Amino acid sequence: MDGSVDMSSAPRRSSGLWYLLLLALASLIWSAQGTAVKFLDPYLGPIAITFLPFYVTTLLLLPLLVYQRRRNPNRQRPTWTDWRKFVIAGIDGQVLAQLGMTWGISLSLASNAAILNLMIPVISAALASIMLGERLTGLRVLCLAVGLVGVFMMSVEDLRNSSFLQESYLGGNCLILLGCLGSSFYNVYCKGLLARFQEVEILIFSYVTASLASLPLFAWAEPLDTSALASLDLSAWLAFGFLAVFMYGASMLLFFHVLEHLPVTVASASLYLVPVFGVLLASTILGERLSTLSLVGAGVVLTSTVLVMRYDTANT
Repeated sequence: MDGSVDMSSAPRRSSGLWYLLLLALASLIWSAQGTAVKFLDPYLGPIAITFLPFYVTTLLLLPLLVYQRRRNPNRQRPTWTDWRKFVIAGIDGQVLAQLGMTWGISLSLASNAAILNLMIPVISAALASIMLGERLTGLRVLCLAVGLVGVFMMSVEDLRNSSFLQESYLGGNCLILLGCLGSSFYNVYCKGLLARFQEVEILIFSYVTASLASLPLFAWAEPLDTSALASLDLSAWLAFGFLAVFMYGASMLLFFHVLEHLPVTVASASLYLVPVFGVLLASTILGERLSTLSLVGAGVVLTSTVLVMRYDTANT
């Protein structure tokens, strides 16, 4: 019997835990999105809340792109074919994801959105298998299923309050589901672009196309009222800054960095951490009491995420 030990597994598992930490940080940022939107809701409409911080993020990221290009002037420039791909990523991904989610919640219930968001890792896994040929290994399927069970344990109250088939909420629920599809498509489609471009380049190029595509909708549906911006208080401006710098900027850079090294299915499993952090934030910031079932569900989600990040060894 060969008694040798595979020494390569230790670095692999160590890097897996490092990527888990980065994904957990991104999930923590995403979990605070709802709180930030609440601070802006009295002043701005859903389209303005969605795209105004998005435009600021795009402008803030452009100097980073210029800096990287100057450091490496030999980097290939996007061709017209590449730009068509960025248009697809921007419109079918970001615009659909952000607008569908924000507008959908305004027409439906937050509890419905919380439940429908659980579909993002599952949709991402299916799209990654179809579009990228990623293998749905037994470990990945198991961890996705266990994580889903854990989140459902945490979402008992949302399930009680949800009204999926109520006619008045049906349109909003469809928009939320389209938002989930757009988010999943964006992550999977951009993974395919990483072979030619860096994560920062993909993010900025797709943000530019999404911003340009959303301007006509923004001008038509919610023309900007500068007096509304002038009326924002300090908390609202801090929320606006959080969305622009952290939500659309830092968190996506973290996620794309990990996506360069891990399959979409594995990285998307970390999205189950978003409701975990959401519950913890509600407890620490809003003083909400945590039920025993929520604590158990959080533990199940964390366990499933650690397992897939630590022990998944398949490259695709």
